[in-house]
Amino acid sequence: MDLQSSVEKIKGVGPETAKKLGILGVESIYDLLTFWPRRYDDYSEVLPIKDIEPGAVTVKAQIESIITKRVRRGMHITEAVIRDESSAIRVVWFNQPYREKYFKTGKEYYFSGLYDFSFNRYVLQNPTVEESKEFTANTARIVPIYPQTKGLDSKIIRKTISEITSMFQELSETIPSWVSEQYDFMSYAEAAYQLHWPENQTKLAEARERIGFEEVFAYVLAGQLNKKQIEDEVALPILFNQDFAKQYTKTLPFELTPEQKQCSWEILQDIEREHPMNRLLEGDVGAGKTVVAAMAAYMASKQGIQTAIMAPTELLARQHAVTLANLLEPLGVTIGLLTSAVKGKPKEALKSQLEEGSLDIVVGTHALLQESVTFKRLGLIVIDEQHRFGVKQRQKLVDKAEKIPHILSMTATPIPRSLALTVYGELDISIINSKPKNRLPIQTNIWSPNSRPQLYQIIDDEIKSGRQAFVVCPLIDESEGSEVKSVNEEVKRLKKDIFKTRRIGTLHGKMKDDEKARVMQDFADKKLDILVSTTVIEVGIDIPNASVMLIEGADQFGLAQLHQLRGRVGRGEYQGYCYLVPTSSQKPSKRLRAMESTRDGFKLAEMDLELRGPGAIYGSKQHGALDLKIANISDVALIKNAKKSAAIFIKRSDNLADYQELEKRVQKSLSLTYLN
Repeated sequence: MDLQSSVEKIKGVGPETAKKLGILGVESIYDLLTFWPRRYDDYSEVLPIKDIEPGAVTVKAQIESIITKRVRRGMHITEAVIRDESSAIRVVWFNQPYREKYFKTGKEYYFSGLYDFSFNRYVLQNPTVEESKEFTANTARIVPIYPQTKGLDSKIIRKTISEITSMFQELSETIPSWVSEQYDFMSYAEAAYQLHWPENQTKLAEARERIGFEEVFAYVLAGQLNKKQIEDEVALPILFNQDFAKQYTKTLPFELTPEQKQCSWEILQDIEREHPMNRLLEGDVGAGKTVVAAMAAYMASKQGIQTAIMAPTELLARQHAVTLANLLEPLGVTIGLLTSAVKGKPKEALKSQLEEGSLDIVVGTHALLQESVTFKRLGLIVIDEQHRFGVKQRQKLVDKAEKIPHILSMTATPIPRSLALTVYGELDISIINSKPKNRLPIQTNIWSPNSRPQLYQIIDDEIKSGRQAFVVCPLIDESEGSEVKSVNEEVKRLKKDIFKTRRIGTLHGKMKDDEKARVMQDFADKKLDILVSTTVIEVGIDIPNASVMLIEGADQFGLAQLHQLRGRVGRGEYQGYCYLVPTSSQKPSKRLRAMESTRDGFKLAEMDLELRGPGAIYGSKQHGALDLKIANISDVALIKNAKKSAAIFIKRSDNLADYQELEKRVQKSLSLTYLN
C-alpha cells in the first residue's frame, strides 16, 4: 500500500464505504491523510466523577448496572450507572439498545459526552464509549469532527484513518527547509498527524499554523510569480503629458480629492512603462473611480491608443458612457457604447470605427468579447467590478490587443487587506477611501417589521419633498411558506397601501436589458417616485435625487452587499437614509447592528470575511478557488510571513518542481489570473 493506493486497500473499507468517501473527494490514501477535520470536541481531560461539572466531560469508569426500556413509537432508552473510585453517575443513550450487551464486567471504559440536566436530574447523555487503552480514537482526547455525508459519520472516518497511522511518515515535505527552520515549523508529516490525532491544544495550534501557512504560501507565491511574469511582457507605453493632465482637470466641475490625485498619479506612472500595468482601483461607493480612470483613457486617446471599458451590466455600461461623454467629449475624445441592445447598422458602424481607430473609447458589456469586435490599437482596458467576470472572459478582451494591454480593474466592494494579499497577489492596489466634499453621511437605522406604517410615512414625506426611494427585496417572486419579501408581491401591496397615489416601478434580473434600461431611465428622469428592485441596483446606479433606501429582509444579505445598496442613496446634495428591515421582529443580528453603527466599507468587509468567509464578499462562484481548509483568511500576520517567504523563494530561484504538492497548488492558483 502506498499514498496513491485506493482507500479500498484499507482494512474495513469496502466498495460502499469507498463510494461514500469518494463523495467527500477522498479516493486515495493520500486524500484521506490530508482530509482535514472541520472542528474538534475536546474530551482530553479525564476527570474523577466527583469533580465533573455540566458541559463536555470524559470519565474513566466501570459499568455498575444497565437496562433498556422500550418507550413510545418504538424508541429505546438505555439507562446505566457507571462508577469510578470517587463516585457514580447516571448515563442515558437514546435508540442504542445494543449498549446493554456491549460492556464486560470488571473492564474500564472511557465515556465522553455532555453532562447536562435532563429528566429532572443530571445525566451523561449519549456518550461515546471506548475500552480503556493507550490509543483512543473517539474518547479521552481532542476528537476530530470531519465533513460528513449520508451513511458516513466522523466515527467511521476516524476508525478508517486509525488503520493507516503508519502511513503519515510517508508524507513528504511540501515547503523548503529554510522556511520551516525560519518559523520553527514541525514537519508536514507531523502536522498532518497532529491535525487528525492532536496530543493537546498546543500541538494542534502548531499543526494548524504549519498547514495554514502552506495553504496561504501557495496562493501568495502564485501571485508573485504572475507579477514577475507580467513584468517580462511588453505593452504600449502611454506617456505622461503634464499639459494634457492640466487640460483634463481644468474642465472638471469639481476639484479632485487628494486620494483621487494620488491614485491617478500611480496609474499614469504605471502606463508609461513598457510592461503592462495590472492595477486594482478600489473605492467605496461614490468615491469617484470613473473620474480617475477617465484621466488615463484621455492620456491614451491623445496618443492614438484605444481604451475598452467593460462593465457587468447594461445599466452600468450606459451610465459609464454618459459620465465619460460628459467628462471627455468636450476635450475632443470620441466615445461609443456597445451592448447586446445595440444592433444592426449602429452596431456595424461602431465596429468599423473601432477597427479603423476613429473611436477612442468603447464602453460595453460582454458584447465587447464577440469575435467580430476588433481594435486598431487597443492599449488600455478598464474592467469595472472585475470579480463579476470570469478569467476566460477577461482573457478574451486582453487577446484583442496586439501587445498585452495595460489593465485597470475597478471595484466598489472594499477588499479586506488579508484577501487582497492572497487572492490579488499579482495586482498593485490603489485605494480611494474618501468621499466627495459635498456628500452627507447616510443615516442608517434598523427598523422593526411591526412598525412599517410609521416608516412608510417617513418615506412618503421624503417623496412629498421631491425625493425618490428604493425598496429592495431579496426575491423576485413569492416563495411558499417564506416570510421573505418578493419584488412582485411588494409592488402589488405598496400600490394598495399608503403609496397608492405614488408612481412605482419594478426592476429585477429576469427583465430584458432594454426593459431594465427603460425603467432606470424613468427613475432617473423622476417619472417614478419609488423603485422596487432586487439587488441588481447594488452597483453603479447613480440617482442623485434618491434619498431613501429601504432594504426588506436585510438579514438575508451580507454586509458588503448591504453597504453597496446603502451607497445608492445620498449621492447628491440631499441627506440619504437607509432603513434595514429584518425578516422578523427578533433581536437584530450583530451584522445589522454593525451596519447601523459603521459607515466604513473596509471595516464591514473585514467583519463579513470573519463572519461569513470570502464567498460573502465576492460570491463563492468567483472565489471558490480560495480553498483554505485550515488557514484563517483574517490572519494578517500569517499572510505577511507567507508573502515575505514567497518573495525570498523567487529571489533565491528555488525550483518549484522539487515540491510536488506545493507546485500543484501554485499551478491551480496561476490559472486564476488573466495575464499569465
